Amino acid sequence: MKLLKPLAIAALALASQLAQADINVGVTVSATGPAASLGIPEKNTIELMPQSIGGQKINYIVLDDASDTTAAVSNTRKLISEHKVDIILGSTITPNSLAMIDVVAEAQTPMISMAASARIVEPQDAKKRWVFKTPQNDIMMSMAIANHMAKSGVKTVAFIGFSDAYGEGWFQEFSKSAALKNIQITVNERYARSDTSVTGQVLKTVAAKPDAVLIAGSGTPAALPQKALKERGYAGKLYQTHGVANADFLRVGGKDVEGTFLPVGPMLVVDQLPLGHPVKAAGTNYVKAYEAKYGAGSVSTFGGHAWDAGLLMSAAVPVALKSATPGTPAFRAALRDALEQVKDVAGAHGIFSMSASDHLGLDDRAYVMVKIENGTWKYQP
Repeated sequence: MKLLKPLAIAALALASQLAQADINVGVTVSATGPAASLGIPEKNTIELMPQSIGGQKINYIVLDDASDTTAAVSNTRKLISEHKVDIILGSTITPNSLAMIDVVAEAQTPMISMAASARIVEPQDAKKRWVFKTPQNDIMMSMAIANHMAKSGVKTVAFIGFSDAYGEGWFQEFSKSAALKNIQITVNERYARSDTSVTGQVLKTVAAKPDAVLIAGSGTPAALPQKALKERGYAGKLYQTHGVANADFLRVGGKDVEGTFLPVGPMLVVDQLPLGHPVKAAGTNYVKAYEAKYGAGSVSTFGGHAWDAGLLMSAAVPVALKSATPGTPAFRAALRDALEQVKDVAGAHGIFSMSASDHLGLDDRAYVMVKIENGTWKYQP
């Protein structure tokens, strides 16, 4: 009996230690390289995330994948094998996020991507069941563009996109949207994120004389075709995707991006939204938090995607803690299950309600159209 008592005390102490285990959150973002203008605000946003959730301390391990697919995979493996993370947030861009799926699925570690392509979470299968994302799907945003084009009388459009998964995903989805609105795509050109010239692509575009041009790029590299189109005297309507919704794009594009139309998350123009808009309060909370730390006018739509990933994690962790201990396979599985059951979480970009078949969970409250006027975003009711 004398021996059992110390053993019982030791067992209780061990159980108490396990219950208080920290939650390790692995983050890989593109803080350098061509996608840096997207990744930097995401990295900054991690510093605004809660230091404890459900009474458990949160440790954030943040790595830079330099906009490189191989580095993103390497970072993911390191976060899982060396840092024993319970969840992965990232990466910033579609090619990186797609490449990470095999790794997180093999390790059965949930991942919340901050990249846009629907292919990151669709179709749901044994691997993608571990993956969630926060940015609006391409089809959602492409329909917003096609609707605007149709209302503006556009009949023909040229497409210039990245020569990677982002550009291809956008072409596939916009092709569907354009067809629904009887808009003909007359040109389909591609370029690399690191290219410094798109003369050939632009010459073909100008020669086709389309009513409008859609540039499917992200970050500052998306300004390159638009500047070249302006140099060649193109005077039709110009559209970009939500992949350019940050101040760096405005800075690099300058006068050449004036008049551009694009769909964005409501957060970007939250101060222009009507009082009854469902995202106004949540978006305002993020803008205030970010600008309080980084300065007025510094907020970016991409940081909002990271913020929303944090909100989803914060909603899921308390549920997972009811059935499992951080640092274990059971907790990672419970966290995945809890993410899939998130309902009505108001984020900076929309209202999230996940399900087994929908690992994005956004609806048409998650976007608005804007026009670039005088170097800023103008909400288009």
